[in-house]
Order: sequence, then structure tokens, then C-alpha cells
Amino acid sequence: MQNVMQMEEQEERVKGSRKRDRVIEESKPFILCIFSNVCFAGYNIVSKVALHKGMSRYVLVVYGYAFGTLATALFAFLFERKNESKINVQILRNVFFLGLLGGALGSTLYYMGLEYTSPAFTSAMANMTPSITFILAVLCRMEQFDISKPGTQAKIGGTLAAFAGAALMTLYKGVAVITMHTKSSHQIAGTSKSSTDAEWLKGSLVLIVSYTSFAASYILQTSTIKMYPAPITLTSLTCLSGTLLSTIMAAILDHKASSWKLSWNTLLAPMYCGTVIYGITFYVQTLVVITKGPVFTTAFRPLATIVVAIMGLLILGEAIYLGSVLGAFLIVLGLYATLWGKKKEKEKKSMDHGISQQAIDINLEK
Repeated sequence: MQNVMQMEEQEERVKGSRKRDRVIEESKPFILCIFSNVCFAGYNIVSKVALHKGMSRYVLVVYGYAFGTLATALFAFLFERKNESKINVQILRNVFFLGLLGGALGSTLYYMGLEYTSPAFTSAMANMTPSITFILAVLCRMEQFDISKPGTQAKIGGTLAAFAGAALMTLYKGVAVITMHTKSSHQIAGTSKSSTDAEWLKGSLVLIVSYTSFAASYILQTSTIKMYPAPITLTSLTCLSGTLLSTIMAAILDHKASSWKLSWNTLLAPMYCGTVIYGITFYVQTLVVITKGPVFTTAFRPLATIVVAIMGLLILGEAIYLGSVLGAFLIVLGLYATLWGKKKEKEKKSMDHGISQQAIDINLEK
């Protein structure tokens, strides 16, 4: 009798352990997505502080991609050293344009927009990227465009809502909804440049161009990863390309030798960008995309906007304006509409594939 009870207790412990392991395994993608978005939020704040400390936006891109090259090369050696894919001329050409679109052009314009606006504003505008990517994919004939399908209608509606939100954030600043009037916040905010309405408009337009450049690089990356299925190594090569191209740009546009000097006040931003964003966060997102898909990963993007708004309010003492809140709401609404449309199209493709497979099996049976 005692042996039976001991066996039952052991079985219950095993079941409890399996259930706990299953819960941990199911919650892992959520935890990784939250972690990566908190990292992205910190990147906005750290970069803003570095720019306010006087660091050149061109040099910040160079050092960020240089640290990123080192970090991703280490990860590639650890996780992809057995990769047997060959690098050809076409892949090298794509890597060049990835470094140009995402590094020299996209990142430089991103820092310029961040300098003229605020971290919360910049993060909110980033939610437009899926809509811009959809437009570019349609123009490149990589995306089906059938207006009669609900998925396409949702993506069109989401894109229009995102651009309406971006226009609202750009043209209407509004009153300050939330501000911090503590002494410490004014001291921190005093170190930054005050954004005039003209700078706000300029920064908004620059950010739209920046995210268009990033979207174009995402489309090119999608086709490149099919030819060279080693994402970390590809990221390392892209960082190297971005480092070389942004160095040339910095040498042309910033002639001051003092701009290249790193101090303890400005060292954190490029190190954070290179190690945390390119090294850790990109790898974490790759793991989530493999298990849950890109739609699941992108759905957490608005979380970074919320975290950035809170951090910017508490650390930089930057106010949150009504135009930014309303515009961000429309952009996030457009983001989820676009994601829903992509999900519906994916489900439709899976259903059509299943039906065609069944038809083939029936014909074979006959």
C-alpha cells in the first residue's frame, strides 16, 4: 500500500514538472519579445542622450555598426560556424545595399530625426514600418494585391490609418498631456536642445524617409536570406558594410577630428547599439520568428513605444503631447490591421494548399 502511494506521489511530481516545463516553454516567446522591446526602448533613450552630449550622428552610426560587426561576428562563430552556404557576387551586392539602406542612409536619418524630435515620437513612428514595407512589396511585385480579398483590404486600411497617424503627429503637436515638473527632470532636460515646431516638422519628414529606407532593406534582406540562410552571419556582413559606408559618409560630412573621440558620456550609445541591439536583440528576435513567425514578433512593437514614453518622461523630462498620443493610436491601429491582413492571407494560402493537396491525394487514389 505504501509503495502504491509513493508511486502515485512520484507520478504527480512528474506531471507537475512536465506542466511547469510546458508553461515555461509556452511563455518563453512572450518573455523574449518583451525583453527585446525593452532593449529597443533603451536604445532610443541612450542614443538621444548621446546626441545631446554633442556626439556626431554620423560618427554614432560608424561606431554603432563597428561594435555590431564585432558582436555579431562572435555570435556567428558560436552558432553558425558549421554553415556551408557559399558567398557569391549577388550576395555581396545585396550586402552592400543592405549596409547602404539600413546603415549609412537609414540609421543616419534615424538619428537626425531623433535629434529633432523625441524618443517617444521616434518610437511611435517606427510602427509605420510594416505599412511602408507593404507598399514597397506591392511595387516590387513581392506582395499580392487583390482588392476583393479581406486580407488586402485590411492591409490597405491599416496603411492609410498609419499614414494618417504619421501626418497627425507631424502637423499637429497639441498641448502637453503629461509633463514632469520636478527639479531633477528640468536639469536633465536642460542638457537637450529644445525642439521648435520647424525642427519637429523636419524631424518627422526625415524619420519617414528613414523608415522607408529601413523597409526597403527588410525587403532586400528577405530575398538575401533565402540565398544565404545564415541570419547572424548575414547581419555581421551587413554591419561590416554599414561600417565602411558610414565611415565614408562621416569623413565627407563631418570634418572635425574631435567628433571621433569617445568619452565615457558617449561610449554607452554605440556599445549598446552594437552589442545589445545587433548582437543580442536581433538574435533573440530570430529565435522568436523561427518558433512563432514574424507577425507575432511585430505585434509587440507598440510595447517599445509605451516603454520609451515612460522612460523619456522620467529620465529626460520630455512631455507627451496630444498630437503624438492621437497619432500613435492611429499608427498602432494601422499596424494591427496590417498584421491581421497578413495573417488572413497566410491562413488562406494554407487552406488553399491543403485543399489542393487533398485533391492530388484523391486523384492518386483513383
